[in-house]
Amino acid sequence: MSRSIREEDFVRSVADALQYISTYHPPDFIRHLAESYRREQSPAARDAMAQILANSKMAAFGRRPMCQDTGSVVAFVKIGMEARLVSSRPLAELVDAAVRLAYTDPENPLRASMIRDPLFDRRNTRDNTPAITHVEMVPGDRIEVKLAAKGGGSENKARFANLGPSASVVDWVVETVETLGAGWCPPGLLGIGVGGNAEKAMLLAKESLLAPIDMTELLARGPASPLEEMRLEIYHKVNALGIGAQGLGGLTTILDVKIATYPCHAASKPVGLIPQCAADRHVGFVLDGSGPAAFTTPDLELWPDIAIDGLAATARRVDLDHLDAAEVAGWKAGETLLLSGRMLTGRDAAHRRLVDMIQRGEPLPVEFKDRAIYYVGPVDAVRDEVVGPAGPTTSTRMDPFTATLLERTGLLVMIGKAERGPAAIDAIRRHGAAYLIAVGGAAYLVSKAIRSARVLAFEDLGMEAIHEFVVEDMPVTVAVDSTGASIHLEGPRRWRAPEIVADGIPLRS
Repeated sequence: MSRSIREEDFVRSVADALQYISTYHPPDFIRHLAESYRREQSPAARDAMAQILANSKMAAFGRRPMCQDTGSVVAFVKIGMEARLVSSRPLAELVDAAVRLAYTDPENPLRASMIRDPLFDRRNTRDNTPAITHVEMVPGDRIEVKLAAKGGGSENKARFANLGPSASVVDWVVETVETLGAGWCPPGLLGIGVGGNAEKAMLLAKESLLAPIDMTELLARGPASPLEEMRLEIYHKVNALGIGAQGLGGLTTILDVKIATYPCHAASKPVGLIPQCAADRHVGFVLDGSGPAAFTTPDLELWPDIAIDGLAATARRVDLDHLDAAEVAGWKAGETLLLSGRMLTGRDAAHRRLVDMIQRGEPLPVEFKDRAIYYVGPVDAVRDEVVGPAGPTTSTRMDPFTATLLERTGLLVMIGKAERGPAAIDAIRRHGAAYLIAVGGAAYLVSKAIRSARVLAFEDLGMEAIHEFVVEDMPVTVAVDSTGASIHLEGPRRWRAPEIVADGIPLRS
């Protein structure tokens, strides 16, 4: 006899799950990150981990998104062949209805990042639909759903290769990760899919990231199969690169490695690699016809007690309302600053529009001279918030516009996450500017430093509009100083080493 599952139970469960994962890290992620924080020896990386952990705890208590990029929704739905979903609508339409419900929830609105047309007008759908839905028919009378919300920074670093049958997967993964930079917001996970064909390998990599994190246990007991040996080898070799949290240099770049395989053609070895950022958002549930799924709030004692207020004693305080080239020239790569005053915001779409206006000789709607711009697309505010979670976006996407803005507007400071490319660094050096980073994955924490927010220009761009924030003691690190010195080059170089052991656990190969 088939089991009936109501449409409203399916939609409600997916919507509730998406709200849940926007706020709560999986407990296994927190345990592994806390352990890595305890072992970390790099001060900069340790501080970044502390901010990520503190942010996670604040988001859990405040029931607000841990990251401003609340992700594109990926749904893996397994339908038992004896189950009956009581609905006249296609399954993907039901998932989209749930996404719409979750992302426009007035109690906890999530950021809409999906655009309808990827090629031309790239207009935001405003409700984060559509989702990417994968469906499989399986034995049984239940529906199993696994959901992930994947941020753009880490998704942009996904890679694929069709290796030769005798090529080393380990070597390719390690070499590839070294080229990714820090835009995927480490520390995180690596999902690896091997086999099938191009699309199957990538799907395997994505789904592998839903598995529980168990690297601590694997390190303690040792490998029991060739696949586990490969996981350990990749884990050690990637961490030996010294990339570290946020690319600042340190012992831990990844917390775990997941590998899924599938048979493939004898002439091929397709390999997909998908990194997962520090906003590790996923959950699964099963519907059996008894009603919607329920989600249990994690024990808030799980989060370690970490004090991050020590920054005030050692950081340099900066008044953004009185910035000048002499002030910026005194900053050094790796230095911690606390920013107060007015800053502008702007991302890809705003930068493109600004440069187009400059090239047409049109006046700009905002004065940039001797000011700072923050690369951010915040979540909408609720209740007494002045702005929702507002963490940085990947800065290399602004690299093509950097030289023009520095030269033509007098912009002095940029704030984002991860490294800058050689051309952007050269422009920063030539114009005596600076590039600062806030911690990616600490969006709720960053938002608490923002005292007011208003839209100044390009309101039609939604979260990509140009805002003016007034901030107080916003923590940042000087990533590229006015001489062109870059912490993202020097940090990993300093921490790249053949072997380091902490607490008897080998952290490097």
